[in-house]
Amino acid sequence: MIEMQSVYKTYPNGVTALNGIDVTIEQGEFVYVVGPSGAGKSTFIKLIFREEKPSKGSIIINNKDVPKMKWKDVPYLRRDIGVVYQDFKLLPKMTIYENVAFALEVIEETPKNIRKRVMEVLDLVGLKNKARFIPDELSGGEQQRVAIARAIVNHPKLLIADEPTGNLDPDTSWEIMKILEEVNASGTTVIMATHSKEIVNTVKKRVIAIEGGLIARDEHRGEYGYEI
Repeated sequence: MIEMQSVYKTYPNGVTALNGIDVTIEQGEFVYVVGPSGAGKSTFIKLIFREEKPSKGSIIINNKDVPKMKWKDVPYLRRDIGVVYQDFKLLPKMTIYENVAFALEVIEETPKNIRKRVMEVLDLVGLKNKARFIPDELSGGEQQRVAIARAIVNHPKLLIADEPTGNLDPDTSWEIMKILEEVNASGTTVIMATHSKEIVNTVKKRVIAIEGGLIARDEHRGEYGYEI
């Protein structure tokens, strides 16, 4: 699914975010990426969906050599990758239905299939009755559920969640985790960057800990291991 070998990333300002990463993530895994602020977690995630390119090293995703891809081919890579952000990134003037449908319209899915699939995922995240609302009419937790629906609407093989519970209250955070577990149970690989020690230590999954640009720990059913 994902294989990184000797991956380095140094930014133009001279900051080295990753300093030789080697990791393999198999299809269907649920993986937490943890570590102190500035450890390299965000860079690790951005490299997977080609928001950033490594300074050197190999990244293979679904048999695609990501760093060597031409820019025109990147959208095709991203069709297999859903991304959920901490700040939702919903389109404010579109309805919830339109926000989710947009991901399918881009790939020119038929209107009939769009409606069927959009209502399926809104039902999964418990928002079928709010399809005609706009984002500002929803709570933060509801907006994050919309973001998840949008990320999974085109059946991605991989879901990346970058601090998806970071701005949410504890009860809502657990609701989001339940949805992510359901998505993973359907066969989608989930990679979740988080600072939440409670979530990592309660919902036991594989933990990749990054510190100083290196993988300091990689444990199946591990614990957070860092002070927040």
